[in-house]
Amino acid sequence: MKRKILFWPIMLVIGAFVLVKIAVVHPDIEEFSDTAFAEQPVTVDCTLEDGTASSCYKIPVNYLPEGLEIGPFCPESLNDAGRIWEWTGENAKLYRVDGAFLRMLDDLGYRFFDDDGKVHIVDAATEQPKVDHACINVSRDENVEITMLLPVRPVLAASPTRLGTVSKVGVALDGVPIFSDAPSVQQTRHMPALDTCGGHIDPGGWYHWHATSTDIETVFEKEGVVADCALEQNSSAQFGYAFDGFAMIGSLEADGTAVTGLDACNGHIGARPTGEAYHYHATDGFPNLPACLVGVQAMDNFSTTATAGVGATRNGAGERNEPPRPSGGAAGQLPPDFDEAAQVLGVTPDALMQALGDPQAGPPDMAVAAEKLGLTEDNLRAALPPAPNR
Repeated sequence: MKRKILFWPIMLVIGAFVLVKIAVVHPDIEEFSDTAFAEQPVTVDCTLEDGTASSCYKIPVNYLPEGLEIGPFCPESLNDAGRIWEWTGENAKLYRVDGAFLRMLDDLGYRFFDDDGKVHIVDAATEQPKVDHACINVSRDENVEITMLLPVRPVLAASPTRLGTVSKVGVALDGVPIFSDAPSVQQTRHMPALDTCGGHIDPGGWYHWHATSTDIETVFEKEGVVADCALEQNSSAQFGYAFDGFAMIGSLEADGTAVTGLDACNGHIGARPTGEAYHYHATDGFPNLPACLVGVQAMDNFSTTATAGVGATRNGAGERNEPPRPSGGAAGQLPPDFDEAAQVLGVTPDALMQALGDPQAGPPDMAVAAEKLGLTEDNLRAALPPAPNR
């Protein structure tokens, strides 16, 4: 497939950075790895989130690319070293999940182990935690297939789209979906630990990235984390495509030089193999992903055959659990119709829950929650299920 470059004059202001003329490169399916797809992608009609009729690549992938080694995630005891976690409370930074880290959390009031030093590990797909704090290690579902839509012709949005917790970011060249930051321990009380490449398994049973994994050791070096990702590291290589169709590159330019002139989304017009074009760069902090997207995503651009988790489209016998959430309901499940509300609003359940805050702390500030989600307060109130009688 031969890539084309499109030019059109447009003014886009992101923070203090102004784009005057954009060179837009079509996503190139041939750049993906040979094992990325469950079936060869095809071009289909689609509608962008701004209502524009467009064409998209329909990209089907499996729960995990062939040959990708993942995990482990949680350490079995304080004597073992698990993988990584970005702690956002006191002493905030990226950590290796080991005895020293878990003891620090214990001092802060988050106890993840018993008196014998055994770490509380729970498969959130099959059970809910019976302890206050557990390390989440979700089991795989090898039957899951994922379908993603990527605009053939990227279109700039009127304003950037902010990315919250577990927002859809894009797809890596290995076919693995990319999401923004995972839910915090303060949000869910539990830790869905990541492996040393920055990924883990969704409650639906499929693997996804929360980092630019092919440049994650740049982050380890800055954060002082002793860890190695099994994937080849290349700070100047392309990692994938954001869901608006723009390329995602490592933290350096293609020629290995430092990146300059980045906008608030960590993107700019820079050199690409086909010439000057807009693209995103990885950061040297975790998660090393764009903070926002400048383009327009396709509607309904992410679905799975899973019975739980992001993009789940079917239900039935043997349904997997949703992750534990601070909903105050039985077994920590979301309130009834909460998933439906998130779908109507075009956000993830995690993003909606984070914006609303912990119900046990009192009624949410709907105006603040709406602002966090980029919605109007009236639309937020209309979508939410009625509060239960107390």
